[in-house]
Amino acid sequence: MRTIKTAVKACVTTAALTSAIGLSGAAVAQEYTIGVSIPAATHGWTGGVNYHAEEAKKRLEELYPDIEITISTAGTAGEQANDLEDLVSLRNIDALVVLPFESGPLTDPVRRVKESGVFVTVVDRGLTEEGIQDLYVAGNNHELGRVSGEYIRERLDDQGDIVVLRGIPTVIDDERVQGFQEAIEGSEVNILDMQHANWNRDDGFEVMQDYLSRFDNIDAVWAQDDDIALGVIEAVRQADREDELFIVGGAGMKDIIKRVMDGDELVPVDVLYPPAMIATAMDLTVQHFVSNGPVLGEYILGSPLITQENAEQYYFPDSPF
Repeated sequence: MRTIKTAVKACVTTAALTSAIGLSGAAVAQEYTIGVSIPAATHGWTGGVNYHAEEAKKRLEELYPDIEITISTAGTAGEQANDLEDLVSLRNIDALVVLPFESGPLTDPVRRVKESGVFVTVVDRGLTEEGIQDLYVAGNNHELGRVSGEYIRERLDDQGDIVVLRGIPTVIDDERVQGFQEAIEGSEVNILDMQHANWNRDDGFEVMQDYLSRFDNIDAVWAQDDDIALGVIEAVRQADREDELFIVGGAGMKDIIKRVMDGDELVPVDVLYPPAMIATAMDLTVQHFVSNGPVLGEYILGSPLITQENAEQYYFPDSPF
């Protein structure tokens, strides 16, 4: 089996990050307000994002008394666009940390925030136009797709029929699919169908039910996301086809990691994409105000393959995700 390499790509240009995180609140010369705009906890991964955002807020406000962090959550792209307007006009924010509900509809609203003079950090779901944000923090979506594709290709010995369940139509979904398709290119791994399941358990169940009704032979499923994977697992179980295929999800949900730890043949591996990246983004944004080094560019986290051998280090039973 080929070695799958993963790494953290830190392109953010700050010389003081590691030391500045530990600076006292006295390092802040004036008061700053940071707005954090994230999707509501509509599924497990965003539930984890909400949890880690609140934990980071408490930690950072205690460390830096002159920094105020306000968190808003939105259930739709339109609601989030309105939240951004309120953060600028009502809260007079100095910086914005935003995880867009969807890439396209939030591009113009985020641009308007930037044009008002606010420092902008975009997290995870990139905007559809480059150059708007000051800082971008994300998991390595292309790598998540590539690692998933390489595992499926090797596990199937370069041939087999698979189905794919995509996420919400966003830049990161496109990046994952591109990485996956590049990984299986040149093999005889055949994608029978590819449909959006919106990183949602119920949608994953419905899409997988449709696949199972239409395809007599499915060797593997790339679910891309662990919430989707839970819906896929239930659909496969109800169809009594657990012995015919295996499922690869993504993110690192504790329920899926536990299955990998226990040697579940239906879910033999997972690929990491941590919701705690919101806390990383908040940490870095604070450093823009407290560090004497510039905080600009990209901070990209790796997406390692989680196997039964290493799953324990990624298992956090007390986490909400």
